[in-house]
This record gives sequence, structure tokens and C-alpha cells, in this order.
Amino acid sequence: MKQINRRDFLKATSYAAAGLATSQVSAGNSASANNNASVIGLISPKLDIVKVAFIGVGQRGFGHVKHFCHLDGVEIKAICDPDQQVLDRAINYVTQQGITRPAAYSNGNYAYQEMLNRDDIDIVIISTPWSWHAPMAIDTMQSGKHAFVEVPLALSVEECWQIVNCSEQTQKHCMMMENVNYGRDELMVLNMVRQGLFGELLHGEAAYIHELRWQMKEFTQKTGSWRTFWHTKRNGNLYPTHGLGPVAQYMNINRGDRFDYLTSMSSPALGRQLYAQREFPAEHGRNQLKYINGDINTTLIKTVKGRTIMVQHDTTTPRPYSRHNLIQGTNGVFAGFPNRIAIEQGGSGNFHQWDTDMQPWYAKYEHPLWQRMGQEAQKNGGHGGMDFLMLWRMVYCLRNGQPLDQDVYDGASWSVINTLSEQSLNNRSNSITIPDFTRGAWQTAKPLAIVS
Repeated sequence: MKQINRRDFLKATSYAAAGLATSQVSAGNSASANNNASVIGLISPKLDIVKVAFIGVGQRGFGHVKHFCHLDGVEIKAICDPDQQVLDRAINYVTQQGITRPAAYSNGNYAYQEMLNRDDIDIVIISTPWSWHAPMAIDTMQSGKHAFVEVPLALSVEECWQIVNCSEQTQKHCMMMENVNYGRDELMVLNMVRQGLFGELLHGEAAYIHELRWQMKEFTQKTGSWRTFWHTKRNGNLYPTHGLGPVAQYMNINRGDRFDYLTSMSSPALGRQLYAQREFPAEHGRNQLKYINGDINTTLIKTVKGRTIMVQHDTTTPRPYSRHNLIQGTNGVFAGFPNRIAIEQGGSGNFHQWDTDMQPWYAKYEHPLWQRMGQEAQKNGGHGGMDFLMLWRMVYCLRNGQPLDQDVYDGASWSVINTLSEQSLNNRSNSITIPDFTRGAWQTAKPLAIVS
């Protein structure tokens, strides 16, 4: 790599993170001993054209490639994937749109490092299996490029600190691409919160409830070929950010409040073993695995200001999809899946019954960003348009010299719930302190604005 040897960097930042964690336990949220500049509100030099490269173009990454082909002000420079078949698919799609053929990198799992040596790339989109996210993000920033990473950002406390330190040292963006924050309903609720509709916020509920046992039938390719094994390695909330990201933005986490500590419990781990017994021969590899991740995990988070958040994970039991998306305040509540609202002052006046007619609420509280780009987002697709809107907004901020809507501290704070929930479970669900990745800067950081 051009700037720093990554192995030495990881060793150094591991020691720094360990020392910082110890100092924070003993001395509260004191500043770090290092002199890293905060990247809250980081504004990078304007880019007339955003030159993009991709690492990983399987299921998720290929979707990003397609969207970037239809965004103004971008050039696709390079694509990397060790799977030649999916790499060719992505390259061919780009050229079929009449776009200049990007460079291709496919020589093994570390071919991306050769790609990062290019000097004609501004940002890198990372859509790889979870264990690659942190090292690839660090390599990207060290090479002088901004990193945009699929969820989760990292898988351990140490990795979170390494990424935070690297972003601060390089002054490069590292955004975890939490697409749910760009959903129509989530944006509307954010606007409602900012206008004080719910009063003072008290409690939120977030979830990733998505039956995915069928992915166990993906053996050599696609998400199930690697994600299935996480159910044999960790008992906790494996995937907290989709539901938690919007609730964190409602509550101004890292921008006036922050996560303080959590406690976590899991149900028995039964569903995947039963599924394997039903769907595969007895001698099949899926029946030789020991599934330890509880079918349903419930984690409770306490914020410094005393608010509470319930976060659930369930990709195993047979029930409808839900992210909960509930926010409760002193004047009322919004809950998703299905959408419903109850307000004491400013609504129907009957907060004992749900109001399920959302059209008047959309008319009054539709987020300006969705008003501006919602139709275009829905036309281009991606989870109802949220994927396209997220990528459009990223490019807009980079071209106009504006801070991103999500920064490295958000990605670290939302992702770390994964490993900390496991720690709590392993300690009879006792509370676990959540690191302050901002090193105290959350106290003066400005809330996320309602942008248009």
C-alpha cells in the first residue's frame, strides 16, 4: 500500500484502542491521548466528477453498480471480485449502458489492493462478506480514498476503533451504507421528530426480523454460503443496524446523546437445526453444524440521556418481515410494519386508537429529500428506492462539498452492538459499556439536519 503498512497499522491501532478503552472506563469520556482530528462534519474537497471503484459485485455489489450507471456526475473506473463470473456480469452491464469499460481485477482475494494503487479513484464501494469490511475499509482510506462500506462496518470493538482511528488519521470519509435511513417512512419520521410532533423522546424499538433459513441452501455462492456460518460462531444480535440506524438518528445519537450501555438475551437456538434436519439428508454438512445463535435476540440499550432502545434480531422463525421502527415520545408514538400513529396533541385527539391512514401525515411531513428525489428513487428501485436515494445523496454531498449524513462514528456505534450483545450474553446478560467512539465530541455535534 502507498502510505502505511496495514499490518503495522492494525497492530498500532489495536494497542491504541485497548489503551483508550481502559482510560474511558476509568476516566469517563475523556479525550484520547492521540491527536487525531475529529471527522464529525467532515467536508472533503468538492469533486466535479466522483470516480468510483467497487470491491465485491455479487448480489449486493451488483445492485450498486447498476445504480451508479444511472447517476449523474460519476465515472466507474474499476471493479474487483475474485469470482470471474460475477465480475464479468458487472463489467458487461456497465458497457451495455454505453459507459467506458472499467478496469477489472480478479486475481484472488487480495486483488483489491492492486486496484487501490490506482490514482484515478475517489471512492470505493465495499460489498463483501462481513469479515472483509474492516480491513478493506482501512486499506481504502490508507490508499487516499473514501470508503463506503456495506453493513455492518466491523465485527469487534477493536475493529471499530481501528476504523475510527484510520478515518481520523487520514481525514477520509468512512460511511457504513445504512440504506434504511433513506426509506420514505424513516425520512418522514425523522422530519416529524425534528418538528417536535412526538414531544420529548423516551423510547425506540428497532429490529431485523427477516426469515432467511432458505439461505442455508446456498453452499458455494451468494450470501448463505458465508452468512450461515455466523449462526455457528456467535450468539447475539448478528445484524443490528437496519432497525437501529433510523432510531439512532431520531434520537440524535452521537449528536447530542449517545449509547451508554446495553444488556442482551437470546432465546434457544432451535430453528436452524430443525430446518436442516427437514431440508437436508442426515449426512449433509448443514446437519453437522452446531447452531448457537439464539433464534430471537433482544438487546436493550440505555443512552446517556436516559432513553431506552429495544433492538431485536430474528432471521430464523417463520413470521412476517419487520424492522419495528417505533419511536415514543411524551406526546405520542409512531410505529411501523404496518405504519400507524397515535398523538395526544396535534392528531385526532384519541391516542387510545391507532391512526392507520398515513396519507395526511405524508402530505404534512414528507421529508424534503423524498419530495425532491422520491419519484426518481422509486423508478430506479432498490428496496423501494432507498438504495438509489442513498447513493444519489452520497454523490451529491461529495460533489457539493457537504458532510455526509452518516459518518464513521455512526457506523462504529451501530455495528458494535453485534459483538457487545455477545459479550453481555456470555456474562449472564449483565450490562456492557458501549464505547464513545466520538471521544466526547457528541456533546457539541449538531443534529442531522432536514436536508433537501
